[in-house]
Amino acid sequence: MFAAKTGMPQKILRRFLFALMFSSLLTAKCFSQQIPAGDEKFLFDAVNHERTSEGLAPLRWDAALAAAARTHLHKMAEHRSLSHQLPGEADLTKRAHEAGAHFSMLAENIALAPSADELHIGWMNSLPHRQNILNPKLTAIGIAVELRGKEYFAVQDFSTAVEQLSKEEQEKKVGALLHAHGLKISGDSAEARKACDGAPNRSNARSFAVLHFEASDLSQLPEQVARTVRNGAYQTASVGACNAVESNGFSLFRIAVILY
Repeated sequence: MFAAKTGMPQKILRRFLFALMFSSLLTAKCFSQQIPAGDEKFLFDAVNHERTSEGLAPLRWDAALAAAARTHLHKMAEHRSLSHQLPGEADLTKRAHEAGAHFSMLAENIALAPSADELHIGWMNSLPHRQNILNPKLTAIGIAVELRGKEYFAVQDFSTAVEQLSKEEQEKKVGALLHAHGLKISGDSAEARKACDGAPNRSNARSFAVLHFEASDLSQLPEQVARTVRNGAYQTASVGACNAVESNGFSLFRIAVILY
């Protein structure tokens, strides 16, 4: 039963959804080489309209999540049943991982409705589904929709996506953050990479600290690293990345920073 209120009056929401659906139909040909398209594009645009209306960043389309959503959609349609895991089926985490997604968080919405706009209205009127759509921590989405008889089955898979970065790219991103804090960045990452893998530090520097951290997002320094840098005792940093930790798709970068 859907009890939560939508972000706008239902009449206005329906008018917006009709206009959005009409727009999607008009532009379907233009997007024939792109994903999403059709009803999936309509629901994707509707989700991002809700998010931007609330001041949240739009979700990016994730083809791997869409593949995972479609695999689950086919199972639901075959069984004529709404469930996040049908008998004999892998759970969401494994489905997303097997489809090639990399993430630190997952969520899923499923629904059955007579039309695409009613799918969206139903989700927005249901508190847990609405919370997934408006979760500021989520960054990516994949959607699958299929008409069976007179009903549309739909799946939305959400994630906090983890970038696929080489060791060099990881080191460059962390180095840029450290440089922004006033540190000179050493071009030699060999010693820091050894430290990342657990080898003892053999630096000849008279004063140094070795910091280790794991993170799914390298857009900012962990607080403990930033705090150590801010104390002003160090002038130079060397950054080393080692193999990322990955378990069933849940991904974490592993980084070592040597401060001199």
